[in-house]
Amino acid sequence: MRCPRCQNMLRVQKDASGKGLSTVQQLEANQPAPASAEGSAEFAAKESGFQINTALKSLMSALQSDKGSLDKTDESTDKPRRILLCLGAKLEETAKLLADAGYKVYIAKTPAQANERLREGKTEILVFSPDFAPELGGAAVLQQKANAMYSSERRRLYLISIEDGGATMNAQAAFLRNLNLIIGTGDLPQIAMILDRALHDHNELYNYFNRSMGLSPI
Repeated sequence: MRCPRCQNMLRVQKDASGKGLSTVQQLEANQPAPASAEGSAEFAAKESGFQINTALKSLMSALQSDKGSLDKTDESTDKPRRILLCLGAKLEETAKLLADAGYKVYIAKTPAQANERLREGKTEILVFSPDFAPELGGAAVLQQKANAMYSSERRRLYLISIEDGGATMNAQAAFLRNLNLIIGTGDLPQIAMILDRALHDHNELYNYFNRSMGLSPI
């Protein structure tokens, strides 16, 4: 069926009797992707510290007569980031690596859960793999969603594909598939370092655009 809100095609699953799921069952299945418990306390502390530092910098800027003399820092490196995982076999390994690196990790089991989490607008990084929810066409649904986004929405979603034999950080291959980044499974142990480098380059590219639009870096 076609979603009346986003116009994307969605799969409607039936149970063994051939009947569709009840409304209550559908609501339960379509809850936003839950957060991983691992690393939650560390992320909360990091987020609180970031918010306090941001408020202090704003106050200092307001009191500073010469704003140019204010020390410049790269806030994107301090920003606590939320990341949504839509993965198959590599889910547990990737979730642990990212939680240990300070990310707030959300785990989706279905495309619907991923969509509900993204609708909140706080999660700007989406990692998926070809083996995500294959019975629901998971990877294809997520790619279709990204392809259907307006440019203003797409710029605020950093889309990553983890693939066997993938060419890690191959910008041309990613561009041709409307992705921001490809990571080969062989490079998965270095995913935190790869993400730091890739996000830094992305934010540098959109630096002046984000500043002119009053947007924070991803």
